[in-house]
Amino acid sequence: MSLRRPALAVASVALLASVTAACGDAGGLRGAGATPTAVSPARLWPTLTPASSPAWAIDEADTETIKGVAVPHDDIRKVDPVAVVRAEIAAHPDEYKGDAASYRGTTARMADCADPAGKSGDAASGCPVLAPYYRDLTGDGRPELTLGFRLLPGDLTAVRVYTVERNRLVRVMAWEDAVSAVELAGRSVIIRSPSDLADYEYRLQWTWDPEQKAMLLTHDEMLRSDGAKRTPGTRAHKSPASPSTSVPSAQPAPGVTPPASASSSAGGR
Repeated sequence: MSLRRPALAVASVALLASVTAACGDAGGLRGAGATPTAVSPARLWPTLTPASSPAWAIDEADTETIKGVAVPHDDIRKVDPVAVVRAEIAAHPDEYKGDAASYRGTTARMADCADPAGKSGDAASGCPVLAPYYRDLTGDGRPELTLGFRLLPGDLTAVRVYTVERNRLVRVMAWEDAVSAVELAGRSVIIRSPSDLADYEYRLQWTWDPEQKAMLLTHDEMLRSDGAKRTPGTRAHKSPASPSTSVPSAQPAPGVTPPASASSSAGGR
């Protein structure tokens, strides 16, 4: 027995060496190089009195019940998008009516939103209202209405999100801006807008908040337009905003044909 143990030990060592070599050949663990030293956050000016109110109003949790627009059978798909825009124009005459109104061109072009066949929105040439999109953004199992319309005579686009509460149409998000693209993702509306810096764009994300019952601005950043490198940035305070209708996974209203720009334009700020 004593003579066989050394032989067994040698065999075991040889077997272990062969297994180790095989593991190495199969892609074993390897060093990834030096790890950067972690740097903890440093709080600056700890004696500075914290601000108690925002410097700019960006209409967080801003909601509005739309008057004069019916919601047949509580079905938001049966709501006329053109009627919704006309209701906003009526509710905000200073912005839409009169020679000095910022968006007077939108009011003038609303007459183009109904053709002899009775179609409205993007199906009518010249109408500033873009094709509506429907998706459940609140998580209640019912779709919300995401609507965009041109703010003329400028290059801005307004983006609105509406839901139905107690038989009433309620606007839960509003934004205006020069918009590169608009997307729906999960419970969020994502708006991309051009930046003054070449190859960079702004990306704003509005997400449904069940406590506030509104879409809140949850992300505001600047990033490369090719998505390569992200750089912190913010500009939401520059102005109020809203986009148009570049919504990949949502479907436009039946019978409405989205324009070629519907997948890449929208408003905001």
